[in-house]
Amino acid sequence: PLGLGHAVWCARDIVGNEPFAVVLPDELVLNTPGCLKQMIEMASSLGEKSNLVAVEAVPDHLTHQYGICGVGKRSGKMFEVDGMVEKPAKGTAPSNLSITGRYILQPEIFKILQTQERGAGGEIQLTDAMIGLATSQKFYGVEFEGERHDCGSKPGFLRANIAYGLKRPELRDGLIAEMKKYLGQ
Repeated sequence: PLGLGHAVWCARDIVGNEPFAVVLPDELVLNTPGCLKQMIEMASSLGEKSNLVAVEAVPDHLTHQYGICGVGKRSGKMFEVDGMVEKPAKGTAPSNLSITGRYILQPEIFKILQTQERGAGGEIQLTDAMIGLATSQKFYGVEFEGERHDCGSKPGFLRANIAYGLKRPELRDGLIAEMKKYLGQ
């Protein structure tokens, strides 16, 4: 209830002094290879103490609902993050690239989270702690391949189930037949 930053901080004793991944369970990415695997492969080309965030373009009029990153030097589907802001005021976002629910972070984030004050929504925001960490370590944005599903709403959860069901050969025909019944076809 104190926010994503607090939830990550609570894992500090389990993680220890190693880089780690944060995978938000209400966001799914339908792709092979998965989003996290794509990020790990890209991370292998970077130096030590690099942090990565998966990003996705969102409509400009919705940027105030997300953590947004600025775009620096590009290299294919990866770029240096040039600033981050959590839920920027309308019309002030540095880009339309939202930080999605996949992160590879260095353990130094825990020290910052330990004293992180509440931010947007009265929560301890992971993005705010990442802004602090970015003063001493590089962050990279990864434009991943795949279809992102936000399961944080009932319609999003249903869309994700349908999308995953349609991709599975053993479920596809049965799912289509059931959907046709409900659609009156």
